[in-house]
Amino acid sequence: MRNGNKSLLYRYIPITDWLRDYNSSHFKKDLRAGLTVGILLIPQSMAYAMLAGLPPVYGLYASIIPLAIYAVFGTSRQLGIGPVAIVSILVATGVGNLATPGSSRFIELVLATAFFVGVTQFLMGATRLGFFMNFISKPVLSGFTSAAAFIIGISQLGNLMGTELQRSKYIYQVISDLFTSLGTIHIPTVIIGASCIILILFFKSWKPKVPIELISVILTIFAVWFFRLDQVGIQIVGKVQQGLPAPAFPALQNFPFWKLLPTVLAIAFLSFTQSIALAKAMVRRNPDYKVDSNQELFSIGLANMVGSIFHAYPVAGSFSRTAVNDENKAKTSISLLVSASMVGLTVLFLTPLIYYLPQTVLAAIIITAVPGLIEIGEAKFLWKVRVREFSLMMITFIATLALGILEGIGIGVLISLGIVIHRSSYPNIVMLGRLPDTDHYRDLERHPEGLTQTNTIIVRIDASLYFANIPYMKEKLEELEIESGKNLDQVIIDAIGINEVDASALHALKELVDEYQDRGIDVIFTGVKGPVRDIFKRSGLADVIGDDQFYLNINQAVENLEDEKEESSHLV
Repeated sequence: MRNGNKSLLYRYIPITDWLRDYNSSHFKKDLRAGLTVGILLIPQSMAYAMLAGLPPVYGLYASIIPLAIYAVFGTSRQLGIGPVAIVSILVATGVGNLATPGSSRFIELVLATAFFVGVTQFLMGATRLGFFMNFISKPVLSGFTSAAAFIIGISQLGNLMGTELQRSKYIYQVISDLFTSLGTIHIPTVIIGASCIILILFFKSWKPKVPIELISVILTIFAVWFFRLDQVGIQIVGKVQQGLPAPAFPALQNFPFWKLLPTVLAIAFLSFTQSIALAKAMVRRNPDYKVDSNQELFSIGLANMVGSIFHAYPVAGSFSRTAVNDENKAKTSISLLVSASMVGLTVLFLTPLIYYLPQTVLAAIIITAVPGLIEIGEAKFLWKVRVREFSLMMITFIATLALGILEGIGIGVLISLGIVIHRSSYPNIVMLGRLPDTDHYRDLERHPEGLTQTNTIIVRIDASLYFANIPYMKEKLEELEIESGKNLDQVIIDAIGINEVDASALHALKELVDEYQDRGIDVIFTGVKGPVRDIFKRSGLADVIGDDQFYLNINQAVENLEDEKEESSHLV
C-alpha cells in the first residue's frame, strides 16, 4: 500500500519523484538556465501583456505563481511556461469584444477567463481526456499559428509607429486604418522601434544567447530618461504598481459565460496543444523521463486557476523560452522556480525603473517573435507530401486572417473532425494477391504481379468496423467481387486490421455472411484478434460463420483450400 501511495504521489506531484535524486550539479545547470530564461521572460511578459490589452505589469504577475505551480505538478522538466503571443492575442480578441482593453472591467473579465480556462484544463486532465487534443491536426495548428503571427505583428504597428490604430479581429480593417493614419505617425517613435527590431534580429542571428531583448529595454529606458524623450511624444509604460497584488478570487458573478465560452475553449485547447507539443519535443531531446498528457492538462489547468487568484492571465508553453531553457542544459523544473523568483524580485523592487520604458520597444519585441511563428517549412513539406493537408493548412490560414482568430481555429478544427469522420467512414479495403515465390500477400493495385486463387478472392479490411463504415464495406466487397470477374466459391477476409466491432457491424456481418452462404459462397476469416473473436462468439456470429472457417493467417486458409481441392480431385 505504501508503494501504491508513493506511485500515486509521483504521478500527481511529479516533483516528488525526481527531487529525491536532485544534486548540486543539477542545481548549477538549473540556476544558469533559470536566470537566462528570467532575463528573457521579463521584457517578453510585459510585451505580451500589452498585446493582450493589459497593463504590462500583468505579464509579470503571470510569470510568477503559474510557473511555480507548473514546476511542482508538471511532467516536463524543460518546458518554459508563461505569457505567450498566441494566447495573448486570443485574450485581446475574445475579451476585447465585451470591454475596453486596459479598463478595470476588461482586467476583471480576463482574470475570470483565466480561471475558467484553468477549470477546463484541470477537469480534462482529472478525467483523463487529454486524447481530445489529438483531434486538432498539425496542418490546422500550423495554418492557425502562421495566420496569428501576421495578426500579432500587424496589431503592434500602431505602438511601433506611435499612432492609434483601430482594434479589430479583422486584419484588413487594421491595415486599412494604418493607411489612413500614415499622416499621424510619430517619427522619433518609429526610429526607436525600428532600431530595436534591427538590433534584436541582428543579435538573434549572430549571437542568439545574448539577452538582446533585455539589453534593448535597458538602453531605451536610459535614453528616454536621459534625453526626456517622453516629453516629445514617445509613449512610455508609465507608473507600474510596485509589489505583489493581494490574492483575490476572480469576480465570477457577472461573468458573461456563454459569450466568452468560445474564447475559454480556444485558449484552453490551444495553450495545452502548444505546451504538450513543446514538452514532447523536449522529451525527444532528453529521453530520461516521460511526459504524461493528462498530467500536463492537470498541471497547466491548476497553474491557470491558481494564477488567476494572483492576477495572472492565461499561460502556456513558450517556444523561445523552452528552447533557451534546453540550450542552457536545464535538468529540472527548478529552473522555472529560478525564473519566477527573478520576476518576483522585479515586481517587488524594480518596477520604478520600468516607468520610462517606451511602448514601441515592447512592440518591437513582439514583432521580432513573429517570424518564428510562421511555419513556411511545414507548408513546403505538406505541399510536397500531402496536398490535401496543405489545403487544410491554407483554409485555416485564410479563415483566420479573414474571419478572426477564434473563427479560424474553429473552422480548422471542424474540417479536421470532418476528415477524421470521412476517413473512418471509408476505410482502406483492398484485394490481395500472393507475391511470386513468397508467402506474402499484398494489395493487387500496388502489386499487379500478385497471384490469385481460382474462384476465391482475399480481402483485407484496415479499420475497426462500426455503424458509419458498414455501408461502405458492403459496397466495396461487391465492387471487388465484380472487379475480380470470378465465379466465387470463397471469400477470405483478412481481419488483422480490425481492432473492434460494434453492434451495428455485427448485425451487418451476419447479413453479409448469410447473403454469401445463400449464394453458395463460403466466408473465411483470418487473423481475427482475440477481443474481436470473443465478440463474434458472444453475438453468435461465430456459429453462423462456422468455427472451422477461422484461421490464424491467410497462408493457412489458402493451404487448407488447396488441400480440400486436391482431395476432391482424387475422389473424382
